[in-house]
Amino acid sequence: MDSKIQSSFELKANVLKALAHPTRLFIIDELAREERCVNDLTNLVGADMSTVSKHLSVLKNAGVVLTEKRGTQVYYSLRSSCVLHFFECIDNLLEERAEEERRAQ
Repeated sequence: MDSKIQSSFELKANVLKALAHPTRLFIIDELAREERCVNDLTNLVGADMSTVSKHLSVLKNAGVVLTEKRGTQVYYSLRSSCVLHFFECIDNLLEERAEEERRAQ
């Protein structure tokens, strides 16, 4: 495989790895509604601030979220809403699989 092509797939895999956690998927879903600070997300997730901050760091390093510092707070937002299309695709796959399983019974 060409090294340029391999690098492209590695970058894509890094984004997918960042998305591959239920808490991070929940955070993305919340950020799709509106930007949030870490305190808001900590309350919504129900985890301690350091855990939520770690999840946000993974998403930021993968380029999925953006940050904006306002005073003492850092606000997070989605870099692009296109990630939500990926969610729709996954939902469609799960629905199709469930339908196939129902028909097979």
